[in-house]
Amino acid sequence: MDDLKSIQRVADALSSLPSIGKRSAEKMAYALLDFPEEEYQEIVDSLVAMKQSVSICPVCGNYIEDGKCPICDDESRDKTTIMVVSYPKDIITIEKNNLYHGEYHVLNGVINTSKGIYPDQLNVSSLLERVKKNEIKEVIIATNPTPDGQTTALYIAKLLSELPVNVTQLAYGLPSGGNIEYADALTLEKALEGRTKL
Repeated sequence: MDDLKSIQRVADALSSLPSIGKRSAEKMAYALLDFPEEEYQEIVDSLVAMKQSVSICPVCGNYIEDGKCPICDDESRDKTTIMVVSYPKDIITIEKNNLYHGEYHVLNGVINTSKGIYPDQLNVSSLLERVKKNEIKEVIIATNPTPDGQTTALYIAKLLSELPVNVTQLAYGLPSGGNIEYADALTLEKALEGRTKL
């Protein structure tokens, strides 16, 4: 593909997506080239529209559209409980299973010093402010059961230990090193029911 620079550029861009290798990206680039004009344009338009309309909730850190957070704005939710997750996609998984009815807080990552990710780069200070300013009774830490996830959970638990709030962690029925986004409804339900104090 050395002489087809525009196709290589698309393939390079696609290969930056998670789980997309170089060969898969090249196949996708060629497939896009063969798309009918209207389908190709729909992909382009939908990507542009997504980038323009999706933003981050200033309160919980979840993805929102049209400037409104359906979770933070929902008065029927338990406003005394916050579940702390690593990424917005974790919220999607938990909400899909309809097991939890409190609020959320997205960290936007986990502590990983070998990759240069330190606590001050995560969305932690706003969590502390939410707990201080609101009548929060419980913070459920729902980071993935990986070494980085556990390090992050313990760090947050230590910060919250100075505040009058119950800090718990999901009792994972997940294998060590697993991810919340791949958990089934039963596993998530058991994890929520068996959460433990940190």
